[in-house]
Amino acid sequence: MLDGFKRFARNRGAAIGLVILLFVILTAILGPLLYPDSPWKMVQRPFLPPFTMDGLPLGTDALGRDVMAGLVHGARISLLVGLVSTVVALLIGVPIGALAGYFGGFIDDALMRFTEFFQTIPSFALAIVLLAIFQPSLFYVILAIAIVSWPPVARLVRGEVLSLRSREYVEAAMLSGQGTLQIITRQILPNALPPIIVLASLMVATAILLESSLSFLGLGDPNVMSWGYMIGTARTVMRTAWWLSFIPGVAILLTVLAMNLIGEGLNDALNPRLSRKSR
Repeated sequence: MLDGFKRFARNRGAAIGLVILLFVILTAILGPLLYPDSPWKMVQRPFLPPFTMDGLPLGTDALGRDVMAGLVHGARISLLVGLVSTVVALLIGVPIGALAGYFGGFIDDALMRFTEFFQTIPSFALAIVLLAIFQPSLFYVILAIAIVSWPPVARLVRGEVLSLRSREYVEAAMLSGQGTLQIITRQILPNALPPIIVLASLMVATAILLESSLSFLGLGDPNVMSWGYMIGTARTVMRTAWWLSFIPGVAILLTVLAMNLIGEGLNDALNPRLSRKSR
């Protein structure tokens, strides 16, 4: 564990990504304290450019709302969607992949055909269809992203379980009388955690991008402020008020970049054989 932490710390990209992510997390946590008023509140005239008035460092949008307040409150929603949808996707994909890899045979074929059914449909198109059927609320946005995100988890876990189920410690657990659930949860899954952790970090970034894309199309929750919503409402004034889409776009870019850098660092730290040479 200590060696893995040292390898992670030596990765400059991962360290930079971690600093960016911590800043975004602190912004999301301290958002209500920094901007206690609602981000929907009109505070000045519309289309006020950035850095032209004290108290409004990023200007105002088309309805006179504070862009900085929207950016701060949007960080909480974007991170919430990314984290919760990833956890839900893991709760779906890990059991399916573990059962398929451990039992094999008919169970493996049935679960993998079920997984492939979801993979044959483009994830973004499926998310649009799901939100068109259900009400575009924050709950259904998270659920839709989780539904389109779990198949890669299932396939990864299946592959890991297939490679681990014939190990000596698993056979020893079988001989000692441990049940199937105990073997999977205590012997196999703990040893399959490193690649799952790496994939989860990348899934959070993908979920943030997907939520932003859905909000841009008007399929997000209209009652919560998110970065995707801010870009979506500014798409008609990109030429005259470019900052309204540019600023939340940069926030999304930095957050997704940070998550990808952290995922790369975790991959180097948890897989020593694949780690790069020290820079």
